[in-house]
Amino acid sequence: MPSSEPVAAPPKTLVAAVRALLRPLVRLLISKGVGLPAFVELVKDAYVDVAVNEFPVGKKKQTDSRISLLTGVHRKDVKRLRTQKRRPITAPKTIGLGAQLVARWVGSKETTDSSGLPLPLPRQALRPGQPSFDALVEQVSKDVRPRAVLDEWIRLGVARLDDDGNVVLNQLAFVPEKGFQEKAFYFGRNVHDHLAAGAHNLLGDGQPLLDRSVHYSNLTPESADALAAAAERNGMQALLALNRMALELSAKDKDRADANKRVNFGLYFFKGSTRFNDLRLDGDTSEGDADEQSEE
Repeated sequence: MPSSEPVAAPPKTLVAAVRALLRPLVRLLISKGVGLPAFVELVKDAYVDVAVNEFPVGKKKQTDSRISLLTGVHRKDVKRLRTQKRRPITAPKTIGLGAQLVARWVGSKETTDSSGLPLPLPRQALRPGQPSFDALVEQVSKDVRPRAVLDEWIRLGVARLDDDGNVVLNQLAFVPEKGFQEKAFYFGRNVHDHLAAGAHNLLGDGQPLLDRSVHYSNLTPESADALAAAAERNGMQALLALNRMALELSAKDKDRADANKRVNFGLYFFKGSTRFNDLRLDGDTSEGDADEQSEE
């Protein structure tokens, strides 16, 4: 359990890291009309919520004064935020069903080719036992019409119809090309989990979690594009393999009392200008590195 005492002088390297990670977030917020006052309110709420739930003082009651001292949030704001009802974070309806469908599609031998890539599926089975899109939907839920799912997937850019009327999966994961609500949900969940893994490692709260990267600078656009293609190709192989394993284990663990854990294994690839490089240390002239800060 981390110390409940406020830190007088935060590590300079941590401050530099936070400044760097805030840049893309602030760019997104400004682009979507979220100004500083609204962001500050979100930060205050997060400070109070984390302090109340993750920094207890034994069996003593958490007081507004202690939370204010711990976080630096004014006591009046602490009182207001502690009594404020929070709306639960729920995934858009399309995500819960869509993610399960894609996971089954790319994880089953009946719906993938010899390379493990998803096969085009007919809307309806032409013969008994033949895999089809409608059958796949009915395996996951009998409460929705397959046609409604297909129409929504086409709108989001997740799937398309080929010339023969078969349903073709555009991505090897449920990644909507459109649909801001869906993309915003994944943004919040995935970035949260990546930050949570990194914070876990920095705090030394147990065995380090996987958090690795390969980073290079001074590359031409052509080289960056070649690396992006390689990352997509090799990364998806890892995701597909882990998805198949998770599908099998999930079926095995179903209905067990201790099945109370979730996992999130992700990949990302960033390509941008070297203009902003807030984390480069003074005197650091290295052009590339494989990050070894944490272990599996």
